[in-house]
Amino acid sequence: MSVLARVPGGTMGSVGRRRGASSLVLLCAMAVALTAPGLATGTAYAAPAVPGSPTAPTAPGSPAAPGAPATPAAPLPGPGGKSLEQVRKDIEELYRQAGTATDAFNLAEAETKTQSDKIVEIANLIVAGKERIATLKSRAGAAARAQYRAGGLPPGARLALSDDPNQFLDGADRLRQGEKAASDLLSELDRTQTDLQRYAEEASERWQKLEANRVKQEESKKQIEEKIKAAEELESKLEAEEKARLIQLEQEAQYRAQTAWLSTGAMKDVNGKATDAGKQAVQFATAQIGKPYKWGAVGPDSFDCSGLTSQAWRAAGRGIPRTSQEQLRLLPKVAVKDMRPGDLIIYFDDASHVGMYVGDGAMVHAPRPGRNVTLAGAGSMPIKAVVRPDA
Repeated sequence: MSVLARVPGGTMGSVGRRRGASSLVLLCAMAVALTAPGLATGTAYAAPAVPGSPTAPTAPGSPAAPGAPATPAAPLPGPGGKSLEQVRKDIEELYRQAGTATDAFNLAEAETKTQSDKIVEIANLIVAGKERIATLKSRAGAAARAQYRAGGLPPGARLALSDDPNQFLDGADRLRQGEKAASDLLSELDRTQTDLQRYAEEASERWQKLEANRVKQEESKKQIEEKIKAAEELESKLEAEEKARLIQLEQEAQYRAQTAWLSTGAMKDVNGKATDAGKQAVQFATAQIGKPYKWGAVGPDSFDCSGLTSQAWRAAGRGIPRTSQEQLRLLPKVAVKDMRPGDLIIYFDDASHVGMYVGDGAMVHAPRPGRNVTLAGAGSMPIKAVVRPDA
């Protein structure tokens, strides 16, 4: 799906420098354009619209591209007598709610894995602790049997009772050593038993957290499925012409949002250059363009929004949190004016969506179910924050 963005001067890199003459640049989701090195270094690559394609509409009030279908004069009616624009908003809101639930599901899944790994670690400690207790008890038992065979006196005590002074001194020293060894053995046994008890308690707590996370996963999964089903049912009631128009309305809404964002001067001073790691992350993310969105997916054949960004940075050698909310919480924040390719843009107040800035006022993201990984204007959705994985 191609995305329209209003750009002064003809390239996204010239935003803010030539505010007078405005033109429209069509950002087309074509891999040949996106994998060009200029995407992460400041040079704009804009592919032409595909003639006759309903997924490449012109902006409102602009001349139609050669061969492209004209924008309908009046909006088509949607299901239940609603305008198609209202249907679009309803569908968008359902998918956004699904995105929020997807983030909760992904976080619960990550926490479940962490808890599960910790339980395995504790189980290994418990096994080792039991083996250690068995060894200590065996040693204590051997010492007790040796003392019994010696008439209740350890060898050191018998030597201490000798009439020979040298033997007495040597025996006294050995007696002290034996007492210390016995005391150390009992202390170690006590510590090991205490540790074992603590491990067992920790394991119980981890199991409780694991079960709580499982419940959270199930609840989030149910919410996701319900929202997606409701959105799909709305879309399924549309005729082919209405579906094409729906896509056009989505693009026009993105265009309006991007235009409004650029008009604030947000891109005026944005000229940051990508780091080597940032270039690798951008290259990975843009190489996924055209692959379908799937909630909970981290590739290689499909992605959700944070699955795309986390895997892109993993490919660049940087592990980052799995979810957009955790990316917001744990990664350093930067001002929009300091944004550079590879940075992550967190969207909406609940941080339920994320895209990767690729330069020239554009970002790449996995939008929602039923859509593919694509380019869009960085300001086509409400920006909450920008975070930097390689700060």
